[in-house]
Amino acid sequence: MLTANDLQLLKQKGITEEKIRQQLHNFKAGFPYLEIISPATPEQGLVQPGNEEIAHYLSKWDQYLEGSSTIMKFVPASGAASRMFKDLFEFLNGSSAVPSTPAELQFFDQIESFAFYTLLNASCRQHTGKEIPALIQEKEYKKIIALLLQPEGLNYGGLPKGLLQFHRYGTTTRTPFEEHLSEGVLYAMNRQKEVNIHFTVSTEHRSLFEQHLAEVKATYEEQLDAHLHVSFSEQKPSTDTLAADGNNEPFREEGTLVFRPGGHGALIENLNDLDADIIFIKNIDNVVPDARKNPTVIYKKMLAGILVSLQEKRNNYLSAMDEGLLSEEMLWEIADFCEQELNNIQPFISDMERAALQDYLYIKLDRPIRVCGMVPNTGEPGGGPFLTVNADDTISPQILESSQIDLSNPAEKAKMQRSTHFNPVDLVCGVRNHKGEKYNLLNYVDQNTGFISLKSKGGKELKALELPGLWNGAMSDWNTVFVEVPLETFNPVKTVNDLLRTEHQE
Repeated sequence: MLTANDLQLLKQKGITEEKIRQQLHNFKAGFPYLEIISPATPEQGLVQPGNEEIAHYLSKWDQYLEGSSTIMKFVPASGAASRMFKDLFEFLNGSSAVPSTPAELQFFDQIESFAFYTLLNASCRQHTGKEIPALIQEKEYKKIIALLLQPEGLNYGGLPKGLLQFHRYGTTTRTPFEEHLSEGVLYAMNRQKEVNIHFTVSTEHRSLFEQHLAEVKATYEEQLDAHLHVSFSEQKPSTDTLAADGNNEPFREEGTLVFRPGGHGALIENLNDLDADIIFIKNIDNVVPDARKNPTVIYKKMLAGILVSLQEKRNNYLSAMDEGLLSEEMLWEIADFCEQELNNIQPFISDMERAALQDYLYIKLDRPIRVCGMVPNTGEPGGGPFLTVNADDTISPQILESSQIDLSNPAEKAKMQRSTHFNPVDLVCGVRNHKGEKYNLLNYVDQNTGFISLKSKGGKELKALELPGLWNGAMSDWNTVFVEVPLETFNPVKTVNDLLRTEHQE
């Protein structure tokens, strides 16, 4: 039962009682696995453009940029960097005074190669009177790590990735935030030389991002000859999810309901609030120095060119259907477009009458479109592209995480293991219909997807509920096209030592 205090808290957060009931039901019932037909591969469900096609789509995008449409780059940047330093935290809190694991040894062996070395060295000099080489000579390894991670030093363990020094440019450095400004100019700048970039940030770090922007904006506008329109938003309190106890009842702390952030799927609300025609989505840590950006730029523009080509066809078909009932020949042309180019497979439409077929095709076409870059699978963690069965028995492309697949079923596990590509979070989204009206993206979320994990708070076990992932269930009912992009366009920084990879060095 919800108390008067509970109801007041829900009102403050903007959460309905119905949503709470649904979340408690999800804890009890769990989430159904998705039925996989097959992984999306070059044989079916995944496009591999040739050189001529790539050139065509690059030209298509360049033409589009000459128009009056609003282009936006959307960067989820709220994640803290603490997981990036997991190995170093373990060393700092462990019993060994000297590095011994491969990750620890690599960090200290190549410490001068990190872009943040100069800053860390200055912090060591300020707090200990000694520089890093002297501290290493004296085996004071933990002092170095403490000054890197903890608040009295650089506080890298408590900052978001977007504000860390990632790359070195001679005597200067850049953060991922700065790299996204530079990258955005290369494929999302319109003819007025405007670039729109939106970062989702955590409440506690927003002022730091705003301060960083104020410090660098003028310099980048001058260097890049561009007008940078940078905006920020935070995950909405209304997307927080209720925690549950072991009996699937509301978890309370001193009588008060406990809520947790709903995961990156909550960002569909932030995405929905943006006033744009085309939106690029890319993670904050997947950036490289300028000298290595060319492949990224080429394939970002290619994905965008594919999107606007598909939108053009889609818009023409919908406009034609608005005029009245089309011929059977034309309807089957549209059905073929849905199946061959959008990979929406409709096993049962052959028996439909003409009017019913047109109504059905209209619904299938009149949805947001996303074109998703997929890289060849090399064993990196992450979701992948699959063809799955929908509630209406049609088959469509979906990005799935392993938690959405019944790995206890050998047949389903085998399908997952046959996957040839995985999701690097490289999306270009079209969010307006053929009349130029913005879709309400919240209408295309699959509420029957999500993830339940076990956490603890105050020594008590609780169940946490994550909303449908942003590129999983939150975009489930979009038209989706998978396109192969080369592995060199995917350079995430999951651990601090990833910064030592060639692609992140000068």
